[in-house]
Amino acid sequence: MKVFRGDDVAFGPADARSFVGPAQARLLASANKGASVHVYHVQFDAGARTNWHTHSGPQWLLITEGRVRVQRWGEPAMDVSAGDLVVFAPHEKHWHGAAPGGRGVHIAMNIDATTEWLEPVSEADYLRSTM
Repeated sequence: MKVFRGDDVAFGPADARSFVGPAQARLLASANKGASVHVYHVQFDAGARTNWHTHSGPQWLLITEGRVRVQRWGEPAMDVSAGDLVVFAPHEKHWHGAAPGGRGVHIAMNIDATTEWLEPVSEADYLRSTM
């Protein structure tokens, strides 16, 4: 058994090459034995979001606070709330961030995945109405 203590890891600014707007992130846990798993705690302030990106393995998002906007390439964006879970399949182009007008927080679990960061999400696409 291994315990990862959240208080042992401080939040830092999210990488401006991969995020738009004010966001903070921290790596909560990481394991590379068996299936590689990386768990991130991400806080998006109003207007913040990731760039478009893909993962080589699945990514699970557990929304823990506020509302988060998610979008898969070629589909309308959707807002999800605290308690909701989102799963992106391997190689699915997507983005996620705070829903407009508020803050959103999630735990991201990347399983056997490396991330390929792509272009930023435009302001027009970010604000476009959801399904």
